[in-house]
Amino acid sequence: MRRIYMDNAATSFPKPPAVTEAMVRFANDCGASAGRGAYAEARQCEQMLARCRGRIAELINAESPERIVLALNGSEALAVAIRGLLNTAPPATHAIATAMEHNSVLRPLNALAEQTQLAPQFIACDSRTGLVDPEDIHAAIQPETRLIACMHVSNVTGAIQPIAEVARIARRAGVASVIDAAQSIGHVPLDVQELGADFVAFPGHKGLLGPLGTGVLYIRPGSEDLLQTMKEGGTGTISEQPVQPATMPDRFEIGSHNAIGLAGLSEGAAWVLARGVDALRSHDVELCELFMDLAEPIEGLTIFGPRDAGQRSGVFSVNVAGMAPGDLAASLESDFGILTRPGVHCAPLAHRTIGTHPAGTCRLSFGPFTTGDDVRFAADALSRIAQRAAVGG
Repeated sequence: MRRIYMDNAATSFPKPPAVTEAMVRFANDCGASAGRGAYAEARQCEQMLARCRGRIAELINAESPERIVLALNGSEALAVAIRGLLNTAPPATHAIATAMEHNSVLRPLNALAEQTQLAPQFIACDSRTGLVDPEDIHAAIQPETRLIACMHVSNVTGAIQPIAEVARIARRAGVASVIDAAQSIGHVPLDVQELGADFVAFPGHKGLLGPLGTGVLYIRPGSEDLLQTMKEGGTGTISEQPVQPATMPDRFEIGSHNAIGLAGLSEGAAWVLARGVDALRSHDVELCELFMDLAEPIEGLTIFGPRDAGQRSGVFSVNVAGMAPGDLAASLESDFGILTRPGVHCAPLAHRTIGTHPAGTCRLSFGPFTTGDDVRFAADALSRIAQRAAVGG
């Protein structure tokens, strides 16, 4: 049976061949750690890291490659920003996030609430679409508010949040903004200079098509001074000093990089740049429109999230009446070879918002290599399963 991958919101697959080729080439021909030697291979690794930063900076229109902090994943990038902003002296007492956030935002905030005086406030979102009203965020701002966090694209409903307005509200109030771009990077155009958010975090293994174990934190010029460092260690630079360098990006990177993974990420970013995010977004919108046209009429199937393809990305949570999400995912795989993800998708408040907690939903998520035929096949599979469930088969 042909396997059809529809779990790109978890991690993208397949990767462009150049990604794997670059990783194999680095392992076989280089293998050195940047900044840890004066020989050619160490310099080669430094050049590769610089190329990777440069490509990502170009992709998001960062002011310079030095604004790109390399992390182990998107969750770590978010933790560097959230804990760096809030775990300070004097301690922060108020932070704002939406009810659609991933645990990568919820858990640091809730941990700090247990460990410090922080009182995080989670803004309710529309139960049908998952969209937040920026005015609700504005109304929640207090004199003590230190942080406003908002995801760009929901990993549950696919909703594209109004992050430009959220960042504008934060800027006017003098509050730092953190944008989680895990589901939007490589899928939806993102210009960080136009956006004006202080921090934008994303993994390298989703829309950037790199390997697992890679992530990025963009820091707007000057915003690094808002952050306490959460970890310190070797950087391979300014080694004569026993304190963490104040320069970017070394200030927030410690230890030897995951160079083999970043060699792959660099090529994934190059692939996205060559195709163009606008073209990738057009492909995504076409798939969204096709799926909704085919799946909405299916009796017994519920689709969560915006109906307007312009308001969403290709992340679809669905349920079939009379079936648990896990059973639906199992049937899609065993009977049709379609790979999806059931459950609450590390976003419990989001599922409470749309009324699917604690069972969750079955999620199908598209990527650049998903085809129209794949979407038609998935919609037909859902129709067959829903018909079977309706008669108790």
